[in-house]
Amino acid sequence: MSTAIQENAYNYKVVRQFAIMTVIWGIVGMSVGVLIAAQLVWPELNFNLPWISFGRIRPLHTNAVIFAFGGCALFATSYYVVQRTSQTRLFSDSLAAFTFWGWQLVIVMAVITLPQGFTTTKEYAELEWPIAILLAVVWVSYAIVFFGTIAKRKTSHIYVGNWFYGAFILVTAMLHVVNHLSIPVSWFKSYSLYSGATDAMVQWWYGHNAVGFFLTTGFLGMMYYFVPKQANRPIYSYRLSIVHFWALITVYIWAGPHHLHYTALPDWAQSLGMAMSLILLAPSWGGMINGMMTLSGAWYKLRTDPILRFLVVSLAFYGMSTFEGPMMAIKTVNALSHYTDWTVGHVHAGALGWVAMISIGSLYHLIPRLFGREQMYSVGLINAHFWLATIGTVLYIASMWVNGIMQGLMWRAVNQDGTLSYSFVEALEAGHFGYLVRMIGGSFFLFGMFLMAYNTWRTVRASDTEKANAHARFTVGEAH
Repeated sequence: MSTAIQENAYNYKVVRQFAIMTVIWGIVGMSVGVLIAAQLVWPELNFNLPWISFGRIRPLHTNAVIFAFGGCALFATSYYVVQRTSQTRLFSDSLAAFTFWGWQLVIVMAVITLPQGFTTTKEYAELEWPIAILLAVVWVSYAIVFFGTIAKRKTSHIYVGNWFYGAFILVTAMLHVVNHLSIPVSWFKSYSLYSGATDAMVQWWYGHNAVGFFLTTGFLGMMYYFVPKQANRPIYSYRLSIVHFWALITVYIWAGPHHLHYTALPDWAQSLGMAMSLILLAPSWGGMINGMMTLSGAWYKLRTDPILRFLVVSLAFYGMSTFEGPMMAIKTVNALSHYTDWTVGHVHAGALGWVAMISIGSLYHLIPRLFGREQMYSVGLINAHFWLATIGTVLYIASMWVNGIMQGLMWRAVNQDGTLSYSFVEALEAGHFGYLVRMIGGSFFLFGMFLMAYNTWRTVRASDTEKANAHARFTVGEAH
């Protein structure tokens, strides 16, 4: 592409790359998830091989779905949104290309090292120090590209979606660096700089905010662009979106200690985490309502638009999981739920229902525009994908709610003489059917991803370069 065309065109190449890899990594990460779900139904499925045992591939699953699938979705959409709302090309094409290849390298290194047992043992931060350093370098490059693009914008204001993306980028950098501070003893072994309860506190400040900023704030940036665009309606309340932003980032950062109720963490810190978690309900629901109310006068579109259905149902799951989270942070509720499958159900209400479905809906909106098509190859396949994803998510979380509450009640049941009524193995056996239903639900969701991959492949195969280039060209002052 010539310099003259570059100056008058968005950089869609890197957006296309991240969009395609989102679909591929989604299938990889969810396939590993279904495998470990199956291992909990039939333990023999690890075939006595240490590198595919639950303890090795469970962190591979979480890293693949959060950082590979979710991360690529965030890169793709943020690069697209920041260009179109700023009416300018990305700050640096070469740095943007580096973020793509660097991010893929981080993921591949995770795929190689985690099954071998090279891990820091910190949840969502398992990658050992050389990979963590590479991740930090890629992330700083990402920040330079994103904020550099905003700095050279041709519009006077910064669209609210970019505020959410910007906060997610800055806070994730801080969380990653602080939590990964460690002392290396070899290429694949290090020890945390912190010790004891301090280490746990820092880890869950990180761990909860990996959910709070990586898996919530970034995807809200996605919601604030793609819901109004797909509905063809303005956001319900721009003022509410700004209040939502500041309230969310002020409160979310404090909620981590609710993961450490009834531990050695000081009681005041536990209570603070609980209180902040309860306050968090207000901004979370404010954002959910803002997204839902954007469809005022356009609800009829849900009958014929499965992409809009993905986006709206994701908001419903966001509202549900952000009610459930604060409730589970209450100490008396947590006494029942902690360490049970209820927590697993809650995480996946957010991960499948919110994060995956908002990503899938956004990609279905994005991919035809990136490849010069009017729409995806098959609307029918999108519709089938929607129902597979919705039914799969409901089966997953309902089975884990039932299992979790049952486990909590069985673990705390005591006889008159004070001895436990049930052994741990009895509680485990009681949950077997729930594990089977969970695996079926996960399989439904995974099958939907395969439909998406086929639909995407057919759409890309029929791409129209001329139309794609026309969509990539811009003139200052046009509405986006």
